[in-house]
Amino acid sequence: MTEPSWQELLRLRLVERNNTESAFAPIIEQYRRLAQQTKLLKERNATLLRAVGSVKGSPTGSSSGEERVFILPSNPVRAAYLASLESQISSLRDELANLYKTQGQNAQRLLSMNETLREKEELSRIDSENLRKAREEITSLRKKVDLHAELIAEKDRTIQILSDEVNTSLLELSQIEERNLTLSKDNAKLLQRWLDAKQLEANRMNEANEFYENMRTRHETVLSWREGSGQDGAMSNAGTSDSSRPISGSGKELTNPDIQTVMKKNGPSPPIAQGMDLTPNG
Repeated sequence: MTEPSWQELLRLRLVERNNTESAFAPIIEQYRRLAQQTKLLKERNATLLRAVGSVKGSPTGSSSGEERVFILPSNPVRAAYLASLESQISSLRDELANLYKTQGQNAQRLLSMNETLREKEELSRIDSENLRKAREEITSLRKKVDLHAELIAEKDRTIQILSDEVNTSLLELSQIEERNLTLSKDNAKLLQRWLDAKQLEANRMNEANEFYENMRTRHETVLSWREGSGQDGAMSNAGTSDSSRPISGSGKELTNPDIQTVMKKNGPSPPIAQGMDLTPNG
């Protein structure tokens, strides 16, 4: 699991500080060792100088005495040399112990660094896997985007075609509505003319029927008057009335001058009675 960003930044800064502070650590350690060895050498030289001084001050300073210096264990020069060697051995042992300690610390640091490297490699592997999956997903999403773009373009073309068809249909519909409105007006005019003609015909028929009823009433009156006055009076009246024509029994032939007068007053019969021949526009 990856660390938070602020912890990683703090760790990096601490590592940078440690690297900066420990950059001159080997040089300082070498200087420390040189100073320690210099101190030991100075002490050994001082001891040797003291031993030499004590030897020079003794009365037995012959060559045979010098040979005894290296033989006798109580010789101060030898004792000083042995002390110097022992101090060197002690310092070397301390240095070896420090080296072993440093080697153990380095081994521990190497193990921790190996563990950290293993964790980083695992994180890197996970990141690589996630990156691969992300790239595959990006590729598939790009394909989907391209497909959607093609579908949208196709739909736009279809919408354009449908819009053109709709506009054409609306234009045709408006023309049809105008034509229907014109036909409705023409039909209304034609119907009104037909109704007017039928009304005129009906009025004329009503006048003719009224005139027929009047004539029949008059005829019945004449007949009743004839029956009342007797056969002689009826024959004399029939002989004298040459200007009038008798009405037939069916009542369909009316040739009385009054009928002719009414027909002249009303005018000739309308064209509808003879057969209407009208165009759709009237």
